[in-house]
Amino acid sequence: MKICIVTHKLKKGDGQGRVNYEVAQEAIRRGYHLTLLASEIAPELEQNSLVNWIKIPVDNYPTEFLRNFIFAEKSAKWLRENRGDFDLLKINGAITNVAADVNAVHFVHSSWLRSPVHVSRIRRDFYGFYQWLYTALNARWEKQAFQQAKVVVAVSEKVAEELVNIGVPRSRIRVIVNGVDLQEFAPGVANREKLGLPENVPLALFAGDIRTPRKNLDTVLHALVKVPDLHLAVVGKPEGSPFPQLAASLGLTNRVHFLGYRRDVADIMRAVNLFVFPSRYEACTLVLLEALSSGLPVITATATGGAELVTPECGIVLPDSDDADALATALLSLISDRFLMQQMGKAARTLAEQHSWQTMAQTYMDLFEELIPHEKHSSHPDLSPSSRSITLPFGATNAN
Repeated sequence: MKICIVTHKLKKGDGQGRVNYEVAQEAIRRGYHLTLLASEIAPELEQNSLVNWIKIPVDNYPTEFLRNFIFAEKSAKWLRENRGDFDLLKINGAITNVAADVNAVHFVHSSWLRSPVHVSRIRRDFYGFYQWLYTALNARWEKQAFQQAKVVVAVSEKVAEELVNIGVPRSRIRVIVNGVDLQEFAPGVANREKLGLPENVPLALFAGDIRTPRKNLDTVLHALVKVPDLHLAVVGKPEGSPFPQLAASLGLTNRVHFLGYRRDVADIMRAVNLFVFPSRYEACTLVLLEALSSGLPVITATATGGAELVTPECGIVLPDSDDADALATALLSLISDRFLMQQMGKAARTLAEQHSWQTMAQTYMDLFEELIPHEKHSSHPDLSPSSRSITLPFGATNAN
């Protein structure tokens, strides 16, 4: 099979980029030929003989909007000239102006635009207008892209519901949850002192962008006031964030520890007792799976994509992200029962083990093989199943 993947990046350390990186690695393991239309790929992919990298540089353009637009135009131009060389085309959202066989959806801009915490509703300035325009245009373009794809992959049940709400037939939607590195994020013991964390106290972790209210650190802080024995570690860039000041105004300075941006999140997860993340809007968050994989009980909310994975055995899912009283009650119920937290942590790890990166990648590749199953369609019928090349009965179409 000859596969083409269109994405901005394929590398570890990048959410969507990591997903495509793992899919590419599984395709290589199965002996398939890959063409990658991307701005950046991991060195090990670039050096692999089964990989052909078509580099699309966009770094010189000043805004994300322009970079994405130029990437879409350049990739579409190349695909229109070369689409017939591939058996299957996988893209993400409205990343290019050519119809795909598989469109993997990590974010539905139509839903984000309607969210009460969308940037344009919080900032009534040029930046807010720019974010509104960026989201609105992406919402229009991605709806066209979803309609033209043979299969639309949602990264969570929440995303699947959002796709149905904008007119994508449920019969064309598959849910493939993102993966987690089970070796990097694993239960264990970490030295709190070396990590800059307080010792001998119950400690929760919050991780995410704390420059906007979307991740909902404000509700966590208000809940913390009602849980006097609990400390909170916060991972996220504090520059431009209103929350250090909010923590101070609530009298929480000694119990909230702003750690800034960190690359040792896996170690920090091994040092804390639980993870709290009641985001107001999330398509599917990798950090939730990372916490589960680290053996942490989690408290999240239904607005957080991926929360549907959390069972009562390993966490608490709140129906209302903004209910500080309910969040405080949940926090108290955990820190007051150490045995319960230990049991939930074990269940969390067991759950996460079902969602490794390899399992996710295998599910994508099984889907690809399902889409082109018939030997009679193979452009190389004499080859073994692991390397067969099949022409799909539909072609690429300009989405515009």
